[in-house]
Amino acid sequence: MAQIVVLGAGLVGAAIAVDLHSRHTVTACDRDADKLARLRDHDALITRPLDVTDHNALAAAIGHADLVISAVPGFLGFETLRTVIEQGKQVVDIAFCPENTLELNRLAKEKGVTAVVDAGVAPGLSHLILGYYSAKFDVDDFECLVGGLPKVRTWPSQYKAPFSPVDVIEEYLRPARLKENGQVVTKPALTDRQLVHFDQIGTLEAFNTDGLRTLLTTMPQIPNMKEKTLRYPGHLDFILALKKSGFFDQQPLDIGGHHIPPLTLTSSVLFHDWRLDDEDPEFTVMRVTLAGETASATQMITYHLYDEYDPNTRTSSMARTTGYTCSAMAELILSQRLTEKGVFPPELVGRDGHCFRFVMDYLAERNVRFRKETSEG
Repeated sequence: MAQIVVLGAGLVGAAIAVDLHSRHTVTACDRDADKLARLRDHDALITRPLDVTDHNALAAAIGHADLVISAVPGFLGFETLRTVIEQGKQVVDIAFCPENTLELNRLAKEKGVTAVVDAGVAPGLSHLILGYYSAKFDVDDFECLVGGLPKVRTWPSQYKAPFSPVDVIEEYLRPARLKENGQVVTKPALTDRQLVHFDQIGTLEAFNTDGLRTLLTTMPQIPNMKEKTLRYPGHLDFILALKKSGFFDQQPLDIGGHHIPPLTLTSSVLFHDWRLDDEDPEFTVMRVTLAGETASATQMITYHLYDEYDPNTRTSSMARTTGYTCSAMAELILSQRLTEKGVFPPELVGRDGHCFRFVMDYLAERNVRFRKETSEG
């Protein structure tokens, strides 16, 4: 039984803490007392108030830990991860910070730390799948389409977020990096709109976002790679209207003598409009497609994922798919299946077939299951 500290007790962080506490001693930390209070019904799960921006308090909170999980908002992710590594703690991170976490690789090696980053659904499982197959044959094309959506479509945004709207908006603003014909291409986020049909849902809208992340560094041999976010048709037009009208600008405006960035106000408004309550029905959908040359033929492999809110455990699908992936990565480290030191995005973990199968089996045990299709040409 290991000592685990989970930083962040939002919908995903809470799901991770609950999943792990049946096997380990888990301390869940958050500065929001209400979030911690929702975890107190789980016997033996320890809660602790913590502001991760307080370096000394963070170091003290994780001092006893065998492993730390970072489930903080993206804008806090990089410095939190750096502090955890500096303290010499094994860590799994799902903060999805905009910075390049591979920059901490040398520090992790110096501190003797195994750090798995981007350990969610996408990036996360999508990268894990690519890593596994890139070790088996030469992959030429990789595409990931992914989204988490409410089952009830409510005008005008038709969206609910299981995490901070600031992180979602940042995703909508950050330029998207793709790989086309061997070259890294940068396009504005929200571009290359396309309609895609899914059997369980119907038609969704896909558009560019910056989801390849570490793949641009770790998989330089793959000539074509892209990631797109999925939303209900109409959401993109809503977001583009807000962006065009200046609601996402960060230059402060003088409003009655108060200097307020429009983005701050917009995030506050959307926090309530996009709030995903504990029992709101929602789903996660992902389609990962990769193609390439084997020794005998061209092969195309597609992984389909559709997962819904679990009313029995009152766990959202985004918390299940992201959180259980993170828990599986934690168990890889704790069970000594993953022992190499440094920063490891999921594609590097997935190159080890034993690690890949462990994560997939772990998810299947929790009823998060993929449907796989294979064709040869």
